[in-house]
Amino acid sequence: MSAEDKLMHRLKNGDDTDATVVRSIRPESLDSFVGQEAIKEKLRIFISASKGRGEPLDHCLFYGPPGLGKTTMANIIAKEMGGDLRVTTGPAIERAGDLASILSNLRPNDVLFIDEIHRLPSVVEEVLYSAMEDFFLNIVVGKGPMARSIKLQLPPFTLVGATTRLGLLTSPLRARFGIVEQMELYTPKELTAIVRRGASVLGVQIDEEASMEIGMRSRGTPRVALRLLRRVRDVAAVRGVGVVDVNVAREALDMLGVDKEGLDDGDRKFLRALVELFDGGPVGLSTLAAALNEDPQTIEDIYEPFLIQKGLLERTPRGRRATRGTYSYLGLQPSPKFQQLMLVEED
Repeated sequence: MSAEDKLMHRLKNGDDTDATVVRSIRPESLDSFVGQEAIKEKLRIFISASKGRGEPLDHCLFYGPPGLGKTTMANIIAKEMGGDLRVTTGPAIERAGDLASILSNLRPNDVLFIDEIHRLPSVVEEVLYSAMEDFFLNIVVGKGPMARSIKLQLPPFTLVGATTRLGLLTSPLRARFGIVEQMELYTPKELTAIVRRGASVLGVQIDEEASMEIGMRSRGTPRVALRLLRRVRDVAAVRGVGVVDVNVAREALDMLGVDKEGLDDGDRKFLRALVELFDGGPVGLSTLAAALNEDPQTIEDIYEPFLIQKGLLERTPRGRRATRGTYSYLGLQPSPKFQQLMLVEED
């Protein structure tokens, strides 16, 4: 398994049972979808306008950290447009024939969802261009002098692409999406509502304070919130607790190493390495990755987005660097070198 495949496995957060739970509690309408208010408001307008004209919704591209609801949004678009959702991934489409097989089985107003679309092979991506723009495929049959091109007409459909790395998409492909939106991290209030809804589906009785505790420690990500909810449920079952209260929730989350800021053991190891091994930085990504025995892509996609949002990490042209908040969080005094660097920048 390649480093990128290992990362993708980690991004999915857990086993097949976790994935099944996530699918079962996904909202099926924009009204029941919690969070991403700006995106939802735009989609309401775009979907209503498309249905009024009797046309498919323009192709959509959603990007952002994993676990924020990109697949769920694709499912909602399919239901709102009155079509079915067909799901695949970029690495799964290896040849142009694979794409032709998928597209030829679509029906009008269906939604084709391609996760990690930045990993589409270039030969497949080029075939996709005509399908997105004009709803037809040019398929070459045969080889050599006997080869001929067949034009295959496709039904009007909507392509929804999802990626965690927008910068890896080629410009021609990105330009063919009419709707491009960034999925933002969720607020604790939104995550609390998601936990309550998930508990209802799972048949878990949980009070508001416990739901809020889980939401606050979920890194702004619904997928993490639902995973933590399942672990809290396990602890409650073993303890023989009928209703999950805040004490049970805290016990379970502390056992998992997830603190009140939402940071886990991996995050703390990252910050301590930055402060103790490299004097707060700046330090290059590859050097930091080697010190942590982690893949650089894992650090970029798993650790850094949340730490930057919490004000515990800075990306600078010279490398990664700690902040005053980093030392405060770890309960350490800034080193003289770090203090001098801060004074120079403030001057």
